[in-house]
Amino acid sequence: MEITKHILVNLSILIILLFIGLIWFERKRNLSLSKWEAYIGLAMLIVVCYIFSYQPTPAYYFDLRLIPVLIGGLYLGIGPILCLTVIVIRGFFGINLGFFATILLYLPLSVVLWKTYPKFWKLSSNKRICVAVFMTFILSVLTVAALQITNPPANPFDAWFAYLIIPPIGLGILAYLTEFVRNNIQMRQTIVKSEKLHAVEQLGAAISHEIRNPLTAAMGFVQLLMSNTLARHKQREYLLIIKAELGSAERVIQDYLTFSKPAFETVETLQIKRELQQVISILKPTANQHSVEIITNFALIGSMEGDRQKFHQCFINVMKNAIEAMPGGGSLYIETHYDRSNVAIVIRDTGMGMTKEQIDRLGEPYYSTKGSKGTGLGMMVVYSIVKAMNGTIKVTSTVGEGAEFTFQFPSILSINEPHA
Repeated sequence: MEITKHILVNLSILIILLFIGLIWFERKRNLSLSKWEAYIGLAMLIVVCYIFSYQPTPAYYFDLRLIPVLIGGLYLGIGPILCLTVIVIRGFFGINLGFFATILLYLPLSVVLWKTYPKFWKLSSNKRICVAVFMTFILSVLTVAALQITNPPANPFDAWFAYLIIPPIGLGILAYLTEFVRNNIQMRQTIVKSEKLHAVEQLGAAISHEIRNPLTAAMGFVQLLMSNTLARHKQREYLLIIKAELGSAERVIQDYLTFSKPAFETVETLQIKRELQQVISILKPTANQHSVEIITNFALIGSMEGDRQKFHQCFINVMKNAIEAMPGGGSLYIETHYDRSNVAIVIRDTGMGMTKEQIDRLGEPYYSTKGSKGTGLGMMVVYSIVKAMNGTIKVTSTVGEGAEFTFQFPSILSINEPHA
């Protein structure tokens, strides 16, 4: 069983090398393979088949060069050039009867593969595997039949078994692996495309969510301006707030359209008490609408470095979420604490609270405790801004008793504040 043994060795090497090649291809970033890359790889496999072939006489080589030729011809459409490669390589091993037998087999095969390739891809995956196995079986029969006529082997059963059983099984395995990898790549590309479309949809939802806060505030003050009882200085104050909120909405849109992280255009010293008071003034109409009382306890001093607009955006999101967590009314407590290294901002509500699982998922893209009413992008932006300002967030909550957010940022001593 010398022929069978050598053919099995040939098959083992082919399976290992082609399997490695398929894994490499699957892990390629662009998931594409040029025909020249495929040709070089398959030509190397043909050379390997010749190197590890069984040679009972100087004129004949028993190997599985047929498998890479069929794989390349049926799946990649490079059958004619692979057949020519087989003939050329065989010529280097001697111009003899085996060389002419190779020409007699592979020249017609090149035409068959050229004609079969377009029709092959119209078949289903399972039918493609069956066609590949059937073609291998037919060509193996022709190979052994030619061998029986020209140079009958000492053990005919060995030759027939080696060529009628092993090559079809080997090509079936490799064809199945090829189809599996191909289907896996197609599925991955479909998922990636679906995720991109989903991301576009979520981007639209994110823009809507993030600009709703400043626009809601602006609309509230516009309604107040429509009253004829407002003093002149109040009208000017409200117009300035409206202008600032519209500017915030514009900057938010710009951030999302450029897919940028919270990059700070201007880093300045922020006096925490003053900035939080401005945020509270913006959210006062929303708090009144929900019957929520805002209670503050600010430290006399406390400053940090950051972007004013991003700071406002961050705490408007957090406080608005806290207000909406108290649909029946309640209290929103806002405190600040200061020491030489850190400034802490504590926001506590008396709302519905959250479970541990909900707390652990806060800040994840598209996760919201509001169900279908929220996009989850508000808290994602909060966590992103806090991280960009070198801060941390700690969340504690009990269901039915409310939630507490503790923010810590590196503190600085402002020249406008008294020294402690």
